[in-house]
Amino acid sequence: MNQHTLPNAVATAVTWIKEALGPKGWLEDAADTLKYRTDWRGRDVGEAVLVARPATTEEVAAVVRICAEAGLAVVPQGGNTGLVLGSIPTDERPTVVLSLDRMTRIRSVDPDNMALVAEAGCVVKAVQEAASAADRLFPLSLASEGSATIGGTLSTNAGGNQTIRYGNAREQVLGLEVVLPDGSVFDGLNTLRKNNTGYDLKHLFIGAEGTLGVITAAALRLMPAPRARETALLAVPDPAAAQALLGRARELSGDTVLAFELMPRMCLDLAIRHIEGVADPLPAPSPWYALIELATASPIDDLRTKLEAILAEAMEAGRVGDGVIAESETQRAALWRIREEQAEAGRREGGGVSSDVSVPVSRVADFLGAGRSAAARTRAGDPPEHLRPHGRRQHPLPDPAPARHGWRRLEAPQFRAGRRPERPGRRHGRQLLGRARHRRAEAPGPGALRRAVASDADARGQGSHRPAGGDEPGQDPVTPATPRR
Repeated sequence: MNQHTLPNAVATAVTWIKEALGPKGWLEDAADTLKYRTDWRGRDVGEAVLVARPATTEEVAAVVRICAEAGLAVVPQGGNTGLVLGSIPTDERPTVVLSLDRMTRIRSVDPDNMALVAEAGCVVKAVQEAASAADRLFPLSLASEGSATIGGTLSTNAGGNQTIRYGNAREQVLGLEVVLPDGSVFDGLNTLRKNNTGYDLKHLFIGAEGTLGVITAAALRLMPAPRARETALLAVPDPAAAQALLGRARELSGDTVLAFELMPRMCLDLAIRHIEGVADPLPAPSPWYALIELATASPIDDLRTKLEAILAEAMEAGRVGDGVIAESETQRAALWRIREEQAEAGRREGGGVSSDVSVPVSRVADFLGAGRSAAARTRAGDPPEHLRPHGRRQHPLPDPAPARHGWRRLEAPQFRAGRRPERPGRRHGRQLLGRARHRRAEAPGPGALRRAVASDADARGQGSHRPAGGDEPGQDPVTPATPRR
């Protein structure tokens, strides 16, 4: 956006930001800022008056303070790998994209204390490598780890491939450094495990998706490095069989299951069709597949014997029809590539629907069955309500309701009012595409408490940043201020 066309107050704020960051700390030309304004799929493009690229916490604070005083919207951004428009500008107000991509230092590694301190712009892969160099493991692992950042994964409380063993991103955090919406800095970078001094404030910012502050650094927990791994891709008849297989695998392995991924045949076909080098590792197709990995830090733990025992029992019970065990790291990587390239394969495939829904492990098979039944009851091509159509849009972004795309709304039966057995989890529920549906899915208490916290910050002059929509119809929204993935 040309600065000469901006209102005076906005142009003045932009000038101040440039002065605070220096010539390497900002981008303004439309061609230079395009990648920061475009979502990962390349289908949605927003507008920004400036892309700020601070290199220090102090510079982040200066940018946030100037934007708060000028009333500019702020979109903090990490690796911009999110798929729900949470990391690109969507507000109709003048917006500054606050990129953390220059804040990439590993500040410290303490292998004896099993802790590491990294800045928010560090990509997950870099943190993993720093931990590995100290003979430790950083447990967070996800397909986008080569570009997703620590700040973004924490602000969305990302799960990843090893959640079943180590938990979500929240469980990997010992402390945080955060710039609050008024430009002040919360310094909570301690690495203590036993810290019972009052409120554990870091949890306000993890998963808050930018409503309370910009994460600038994190103290992260490390684990002993795995000494042995065993990985297998198994053909299973249906999700119920896979669900039973997981439970028995955890028991028989001594709970050394590191990852367990369930995929329908269409995922394998998608990867084979669009990703060079991907091939079907089994001789015959299966309707469903389970990718399972065991890992242990003990070099004397015989994981191969455990895995073979798990498969023998599962085959005898009819839960597994066929399978292949990786005999090398190359084969292991090939099996994981089928799973990890799904987002890229989907992007190359073109139009489609996507979902990001969490349910208890014990209800996964029921949920998938109900979802497929609900889709079958609609006309061809109509997805259930929680599935989102893809389509290229230019800013300003329209309401993403399925009705805009000619699709009527439909809820899976177990999530209708009064019939849901559990409140479904979400990773990006408060972002643009999921906010209204998230309100329907959550109990009133937690939602009201979250809004009270955010509204209090706004009332104190600490909530001048805003996302594209509020939490309730007609409510003045509170801004994202935590870096997105």
